[in-house]
Amino acid sequence: MRVPHPRRPRSLAGQLFAMQAVLIAVLVAGYALFTFVNDHNQARSAAGRQAMAVARSLADSPSVRAAIRTPDPTRTLQPYALQVQRNTGVDFVTIMNPQGIRWTHPNPSLIGERFLGHTADALKGEAFTETYTGTLGPSVRAVAPIRDHGRIVGLVSAGITVEAVSAQLQEQVTTLVVVAGGALLLGGIGTYVINARLRRSTHGMNATELSRMHDYHQAALHAVHEGLLMLDGRFQVALINDGGRELLGVSGEVVGRSVADLGLPMPLTSALLSSAPRADEVHLTATRVLMVSTSPVSGGEQRGTVVTLRDVTRLQSLIGELDSERGFTQALRSQAHEAANRLHTVVSLIELGRTEEAIEFATAELELAQALTDQVVAAVDEPVLAALLLGKAAQANERGVELVVSPDSRIDDGLLPQSLPARDLVTILGNLIDNAVDAAQGSVGARVTVTAYSAGPELVLRVADTGAGVDPAHAEAVFERGWSTKAASGPGGRGLGLALVRQTVLRHEGSLTVAEAAEGGAEFEARLPLPTVGAVPAAAPVTGAAPHGGDV
Repeated sequence: MRVPHPRRPRSLAGQLFAMQAVLIAVLVAGYALFTFVNDHNQARSAAGRQAMAVARSLADSPSVRAAIRTPDPTRTLQPYALQVQRNTGVDFVTIMNPQGIRWTHPNPSLIGERFLGHTADALKGEAFTETYTGTLGPSVRAVAPIRDHGRIVGLVSAGITVEAVSAQLQEQVTTLVVVAGGALLLGGIGTYVINARLRRSTHGMNATELSRMHDYHQAALHAVHEGLLMLDGRFQVALINDGGRELLGVSGEVVGRSVADLGLPMPLTSALLSSAPRADEVHLTATRVLMVSTSPVSGGEQRGTVVTLRDVTRLQSLIGELDSERGFTQALRSQAHEAANRLHTVVSLIELGRTEEAIEFATAELELAQALTDQVVAAVDEPVLAALLLGKAAQANERGVELVVSPDSRIDDGLLPQSLPARDLVTILGNLIDNAVDAAQGSVGARVTVTAYSAGPELVLRVADTGAGVDPAHAEAVFERGWSTKAASGPGGRGLGLALVRQTVLRHEGSLTVAEAAEGGAEFEARLPLPTVGAVPAAAPVTGAAPHGGDV
């Protein structure tokens, strides 16, 4: 047995069209009926007034009173009544005696017969109007008394047949029907055009489908952990989900505001205001590293932009750690290669019978290696930072750059509070050193000097290089994504390290500055608050650049 397919409900636009069409039809029909009834009543009233005017005029006419005094009133009154009837447009004029016997009538054969209608009020001296069916059919008539020296000597009746009134009304009704039909047609066309546009906007969906889509839309919007931002054609926020608010760090009423008014970093604002699509661009906010993708929404015109935001702060941190591990691995591989060369040298000296030279050579190498480690550990007792400095020293050496730790450096183990994790310090100091090595590489006497110490309630991390330095005009722009001291004249280089450093420093309510180093390069200084109580920082100078010394 074939199951019939359920009929799809009419679309919202179709329902509105049907409702509006019925409403317009009812309004037009009601207005037409009201106008017809009103015109009908007005036509009857006008006919009554016209008949009354004719009747009164005849009743007040001296020639009529004079004719009544004659032995044969009909002889004079009949032609006069027919002339008045033709001139005034009434259908009949009947003049009669007080007993109701006709002296005049449109049909001469009915003269002398009794008038069909009421005359009692007229005999009392009052003119009146009525609708009555007489010899000419239903008519609207007026009856007025004829007085002669205060005495009622006759009656006059003038009237218009209902058929004549209806004929006159018929013309008005025809015009009314034409106007009503035109109004209905224009209303139907306007309603169709409006609903056709509504149908395109709603894609032919009915109210139930629209309601269901809205519910699914809201559920999906709040269920997505990634940030979702929708901008209209004027780059104002049309929609933002909870993830987008959290990732962008915005609060309050955001919908309807321009992207430029959200207080976002300039590079991120520029990316959101761009009409060109973007895919997986890395941008920084005050506390996060975001992967931003934009896609224009168009349908014959620019309707807006869909923006997706992904939090890659943790991923970026892991990438940094991975880069450090790779650097350590390369440094260990290089040191292993160098150690193998030195070991071969020692073995060769022993095979040649030069035992004393072999022992002297090996001892010198061991003392040098131990001196490097002892110097770093003595200056920086914090294990993570010490390991970072040892690894960065090996990397810098591979690139022909000398990395030294200032003798003023002093960070004891246990000094750093839990609110300042070692991972953030690795991000700050590691990126500053990488940036300094990039800038110093290839310069005469390539050197990077690191100073790290605690000064009262602050932790100071200072890195200076012998590179080309930073133009003071770029002192702020250098911390934006896309800048690097290796390409200080403009955007370029890796350009993310310094931006990450500033983000981390600001997250801990610290400060980051850049100035000219003593050797002519750039000197970056980060100051981080130490909120813990009880740590006893070692005395250290807090002004000027740290002197060079203590090769690592």
